Amino acid sequence: MEDSYHLLVNEGYEFQFKPEDANIIDQTNLSEAKIHLLHNQKSFSVEVLENDFPNRNYTIKVNGNLYKVAIETVLDQLIKKMGLSLGNASVADEIHAPMPGIILEVNVSEGKEVKKGDFLCVLEAMKMENTLTAPRDGIVKSITVAKGETVEKGKLLIEFEKND
Repeated sequence: MEDSYHLLVNEGYEFQFKPEDANIIDQTNLSEAKIHLLHNQKSFSVEVLENDFPNRNYTIKVNGNLYKVAIETVLDQLIKKMGLSLGNASVADEIHAPMPGIILEVNVSEGKEVKKGDFLCVLEAMKMENTLTAPRDGIVKSITVAKGETVEKGKLLIEFEKND
């Protein structure tokens, strides 16, 4: 895999850029409210409106137009390619197998109350044990797997009662 960043703009436009291209951004002080850039003899007024640096999500305004920008590093891309991405599991009512494997343990039962981060089950995949944890506080509604069962990527494992 070539070392490059992947940018998703407004959830519809995708761009790739190399780490050395990021030096232009690094030299700009993004903590300032407004930035003026000149590129190819064109003037751009850039304003960072929202900055979620840990998750690499930004809302920017360029010459009056709003853009939502999500940046994936090389590691993010590799994790996604391997099928290890958890996506929006942190707010989900369901736990799906992130990859094919064998269920080694099921640590909860139907009706059990769990807290965010509690161990739910252990999935062995690629000779590694992966402990799947509760994405939120809740009550286990159903369990669709058992110890020793082989599962495919995406199979529903555990479902939580809906939050109201």
